[in-house]
Amino acid sequence: MALTPVVAGSLLAATAVSSSAATSEKAKPTIVLAHGAFADASSWSDVIRRLHRDGYRVVAAANPLRGLGDDAAYVRSVLDTVDGPVVLAGHSYGGSVITEAAAGDPDVKALVYIAAFIPDAGESAGELAGKFPGSTLGETLSTASYPLPGGGSGTELTIKQDRFHKQFAADVPAPTAAIMAATQRPVSTLALEEKATKAAWKDIRSYALIAGKDYNIPPKAQQWMAERAKAHTVTVKGASHAVSVSEPAAVTDLIRRAARDSR
Repeated sequence: MALTPVVAGSLLAATAVSSSAATSEKAKPTIVLAHGAFADASSWSDVIRRLHRDGYRVVAAANPLRGLGDDAAYVRSVLDTVDGPVVLAGHSYGGSVITEAAAGDPDVKALVYIAAFIPDAGESAGELAGKFPGSTLGETLSTASYPLPGGGSGTELTIKQDRFHKQFAADVPAPTAAIMAATQRPVSTLALEEKATKAAWKDIRSYALIAGKDYNIPPKAQQWMAERAKAHTVTVKGASHAVSVSEPAAVTDLIRRAARDSR
C-alpha cells in the first residue's frame, strides 16, 4: 500500500532528525586525560562526570610517571585505541607528556593544559618549574629508591603527607586532600629531568588554564608557557595545583571549549 503524503513526510522528517543526531554524536571528539605527578586518574573524576553528562566519551590514562619518553609512548598507545578525533588534556607533568605524545598525530585536534607544563623541545619539567620564583614543592618532597627493570635502581619523589594539603591542594577540603595524599602516585626524578624532544603545540590548537595560587608550578611560569604556545587561556585566581579537583566546572568548561572548536 502506498504511503500517504503525511505519513511519508513524517517518516522522512524522523529519518532526518535521527541522521542529524547520529552525525552530531559522531562529530564529538573523545576526551583523553593524562594526570600529572603526585596524582592519579581519579583526580579527573568530577570533570569526567560533567563530560559524560554532555555525551562525551572519556578515557583517563594511567600515566606511568617513570620517564618522559616512556610515559609519552604509553599515552600514544592509548591514543591508538581511540577511533576518530581526540581532545587531549594534561595536568601538571601530564602537560609535558601530551606535548610529546600528540606530535604527528592527525587525530589529536586540540591540546588542553591544566596547570601544566608546556615544554618546547629541549626543555624539562624541572627546568620550567624553576624558570620563575614561587614554587615551594622542593621542600615538601620525600625521596625513595625503586628497582629498574634492567637492574639497578631509580629515585622517585612523593609529597610528604603532612605537607600535601597546603602544597598541592590548599583549596580542597582537608578530608579529600588527605585521601589524595595517601593515594598519590610517585614520580621518578628522570621524568622531571628528561628533556622533551617534540612540541605538539606548534602544530595543534592549544588551550591553557592557569591556577592562580599554584605552589607547584608558579602561575607566572604557566602564563609564560601559555603565551609562548599562543594558547587560548583562562585563569582561576584562587585555584591550587589540584584545580581539576577543586574547580572541576572551570576545567570542564575549557575542555568543552576545545571540543566545540574542534568540530
